[in-house]
Amino acid sequence: MTKAETQNWNYIDGGRVPIKAWTRGVPVEEAALKQLRNVASLPFIHSHVAVMPDVHWGMGATVGSVIATHGAIVPAAVGVDIGCGMMAVETSIRAEHLPDSLLSLRTEIEAAVPHGRTDNGGRNDKGAWAGDPPEAAAKRWAVLEDGYKAIIERDPKATHPRGLGHLGTLGTGNHFIELCLDEKGSLWVMLHSGSRGVGNRFGTWFVERAKHEMRRWFINLPDEDLAYFAEGSEGYVSYVRAVSWAQAYARANRETMMELVLQVLERHWPGFATRHTAVNCHHNYVALEEHFGKRVHVTRKGAVRAGLGELGIIPGSMGARSYIVRGKGNPESFCTCSHGAGRAMSRSEANRRFTVDDHVRATEGVECRKDAGVIDETPMAYKDIDAVMAAQADLVEIVHTLRQVVCVKG
Repeated sequence: MTKAETQNWNYIDGGRVPIKAWTRGVPVEEAALKQLRNVASLPFIHSHVAVMPDVHWGMGATVGSVIATHGAIVPAAVGVDIGCGMMAVETSIRAEHLPDSLLSLRTEIEAAVPHGRTDNGGRNDKGAWAGDPPEAAAKRWAVLEDGYKAIIERDPKATHPRGLGHLGTLGTGNHFIELCLDEKGSLWVMLHSGSRGVGNRFGTWFVERAKHEMRRWFINLPDEDLAYFAEGSEGYVSYVRAVSWAQAYARANRETMMELVLQVLERHWPGFATRHTAVNCHHNYVALEEHFGKRVHVTRKGAVRAGLGELGIIPGSMGARSYIVRGKGNPESFCTCSHGAGRAMSRSEANRRFTVDDHVRATEGVECRKDAGVIDETPMAYKDIDAVMAAQADLVEIVHTLRQVVCVKG
């Protein structure tokens, strides 16, 4: 019996280094497998590539993968939603305290936190403050502003006009704010977002800059989106500074939104308490860590750190369960778990396959949008969260099981 057969992961031949995939019982698309092999072929990959059960195709590298590198860093492996992640807070509000209709709560949260697109589906103008940002955003921007100025002074083309304007805003796509009930009937606030437009601009600029470096040095890659910066190079120094700042911005963005949502709850339940901040964690980011005897850059693209005893959040799709988990510190996964259920199909395929009626049935019991604009986020567009959790039983243990009662989508 091979080592892989005694583990909960599948062995995939990656060529230069192996691929270890926690995907038993979860389908993996061929396009994602090709991307994993592309990454495994890079000369600076450390030990192996780890794959989470929510894995699916992404730009350059799959979403749901862990890439440890030594001597280089790949901007597209982090992606353009730098620092995207989750935050959850448990409150003293109970299920029996909730009104029969939760529509007013949803509309108040939607009013408190800018989100979504323009009425005609254009640029994300609603996802920014129309007037002066609230104090919660301004006080955090005061801490971040000097770092931002230093980055754009070095890389002017990375400038984005809405650093402060996007702080404390949700965005679009799969970003969300939810009110959830746990197995004891306690109400949680859970939200998902990242570094918004400023992080997207940083990511886009540095991916293109890395591609330019590859062309300059005549370096051929299996996918041009795997362009990298060699450690110590000017691009490397600039990118590390920018990605670190964007990750701090993303964390501050979630903290600001959480503060705004809790203010909404305070109007309904004056004096309620927050019992426990589960976590404020990234799932698109890079960090320096030690694994298998070497200090390396660990890039988690759609993956959450799950060190021994560390708390994390694994959300399901709209209408599906979500989980607060505790990491088991499995070294083979680089101490990592999945970041969610993972898409089972593209947004265009979901829009083609499902109807509004399908979505209404799938989100029964959840106060959320039930229109054509969110069909690409319907639960059926995602993998089965139960299968995803079963595939990573040796990576995390479940601490709380949450079910949504209110969902605000970007």
